[in-house]
Amino acid sequence: MSMTDLANLTGLGWDTIKRIVKGAMTKEAAELDLKQVKFLAIDEVYLGKLHKFITIVIDWESGQVLYVAKGRGENALRPFFRRLRRAKADIRAVATDLSAAYAAAVRKNLPHALLVADRFHVIKLMNEKIDELRRALQREADIMGRRAIKGTRYLLLRGRENLAPDRLPDLEEALKLNKPLSLAYYLKEELRAMWSFPDIAQMSSFFDDWCRRAAEAGVPLLASLAKTLRGFRSAILNGWVYPISNGKLEGINNKIGAMQRMHYGLRDFEFLSLRILTLHKAKHTFCG
Repeated sequence: MSMTDLANLTGLGWDTIKRIVKGAMTKEAAELDLKQVKFLAIDEVYLGKLHKFITIVIDWESGQVLYVAKGRGENALRPFFRRLRRAKADIRAVATDLSAAYAAAVRKNLPHALLVADRFHVIKLMNEKIDELRRALQREADIMGRRAIKGTRYLLLRGRENLAPDRLPDLEEALKLNKPLSLAYYLKEELRAMWSFPDIAQMSSFFDDWCRRAAEAGVPLLASLAKTLRGFRSAILNGWVYPISNGKLEGINNKIGAMQRMHYGLRDFEFLSLRILTLHKAKHTFCG
């Protein structure tokens, strides 16, 4: 039940219910065992003007939230790395987004773990560049060109296999009339297939060739993207060795948003972090 419902049912004050719940969650959080954890996923979440950014770490295999802290980068993660060392956890791989701060923190504090650049964020960055290119081209195009590009955002960002057959002609027309957009779209579709190679040598060769073609395409946005991805080359290729991602974290982020809406925001950060740590067990039930 929600705490308000529980307070109404028991006749206790809301603050009393909060103290009881907070004490129980604090005890549960203290009992988290890090020794058996092998794979981690790290991401940041924006909680609004009050709490701003927080860093979340989960056990990739179980989905259990292991750590919550204010801020981003190594400073936010330092207490968690100390806990891992005390627990003598054998971390094999860590999935992160394309954040230089998180990457540096993992390499420094977990030198024996493989850093894996999350596939979702790689494709997300590619889609952001395509959308930015589409907007720039639409501003510069003549009337006919604008008609061809207008309304194509969904078509360009969705995977080709997920498009309805009757929308494919619209996509083909937009690509035919605009070479830079066409180059970006087909490079995006090739990039999506990169993780399906049968061995890492083929994936590595493809990645280097893809970055070269993106850099030489004559489109500044694609050249910038190629430079960024080259900086995460080893982490992207590690995704073949350990195909882990931040997908579970994205689901948790949605749950955090729903939880905040239910509480109309939580000003007490300690209580908020405890709620997040026990989020995977939280189930609201109608009781009478």
